[in-house]
Parts: sequence; structure tokens; C-alpha cells
Amino acid sequence: MKIKVIIADDNSFVREGMRIILSTFGEFEVLAAVEDGQAAVDYCERHEVDIALLDVQMPNVNGVEATRLLCERTATKPLILTTFDDDAFIKEAIQYGAKGYLLKNNDPEKIRDAIKTVYNGHHVLQDTVLDKLKSGLAAAEESSKAEKRDESPKFDRSGFTDRELDIMELIAKGLTNKEIAQRLFISEGTAANHISAILGKLGFTHRTQIAIYYLTGEAGK
Repeated sequence: MKIKVIIADDNSFVREGMRIILSTFGEFEVLAAVEDGQAAVDYCERHEVDIALLDVQMPNVNGVEATRLLCERTATKPLILTTFDDDAFIKEAIQYGAKGYLLKNNDPEKIRDAIKTVYNGHHVLQDTVLDKLKSGLAAAEESSKAEKRDESPKFDRSGFTDRELDIMELIAKGLTNKEIAQRLFISEGTAANHISAILGKLGFTHRTQIAIYYLTGEAGK
């Protein structure tokens, strides 16, 4: 069965180019290409759509608001396609339920892999996007009150073990389970067990939420 995809982007060149690219892959069926978030939400409410590729800055309803509406009203999984100029929206889109955040300048194969990853129930957050989020937060901190930089997490640490805090920090740095295990000299299975415990304590479902929580002290969807 093919993965059913729609594309929402107000730039017709990008929109149609993405349609052509995805149509070259046999595993996708591109159902529609629309020019704003409202049209994407309307379409997904009337049809069964697996993945909605959403630009961030669109007229009427932007990609962030469309993400919220899609998650509230449909079973469609939103995957944000963005440029670096959109980094202010990263945290908000993830909080609203975006399943991934992907740069538009990726190779077609990476976009294909990201769509399949999201379709299979996982999340995609590129290292470059995560770095952008972290650098934005650091810049905001520096510009406020000239305090000494404090890289400790902005949440109550008392509910977590030292090992869990170490793992949360490494997740926030974008490390995989394998890399975390190597860094902490533990097995990959042990790292996975710790991550499951962290998710349980926070009531989260995926590691991207842990990264956002560690960096901002705020819970995402």
C-alpha cells in the first residue's frame, strides 16, 4: 500500500517541484498540492491522508497552526518543511504535534526517508534544526539581563537520577541511543531503558519532547 501524501506550500515552484520529486518514488501517492494551511486541513478532513508536508510561512493558515488543527481533527501526521529563516517556529510546531522538522534543501532521498520514518510512527528532527533551536535559546538568554550563562536545565531536577539527567542532556545534544551508550559506557539496551523511564516520568511519547523539555523547561505534545 502506498503512503498517501499531500503538500502545502504557497510557493508554486516548490509545491510542484516537491510533487514531481515524490511522484518518482513508487512508495508514495501524492493526493494533492495546495497553497496554504487551511486548504491542507480542509483536504485532510475530507480524505484519508497519511502525511501532510507543510511549509511554515503560508497565507490564511500557516504551517504551525495547520499542524495544531490536523492533530486535533484528523489522523494525518504533519511533517514540517522549513528554511533556516523559520527557526522561530520550531518549538511551537513540535508542541502542537509536528512529527518532524525537515529542511527544504535536503536531497530527495532524505525527504523520502523522513516521510517513511514519520509514517512508521517515529519522529524526525534534523541535527541542524536542533542546533538552530539551541543556538536561538542561547542567544535569547545572552540578550536578557547579562547574567552568567547557566547551561543547567530549566526544570526541577529532583525527580530524575544522575544517569537520567546525563541521558537527557545527550538527547538534547542530538545523540542517538548508540552514541549515548558509547559516551556513558553502558549498553544500548540500558540507554533505551533509561529513556523509557524518562518518558514515563514526564508523560511523553518521544525523545524530541525530552530535548525540548531539557532545553526550555516546557513540555511539547
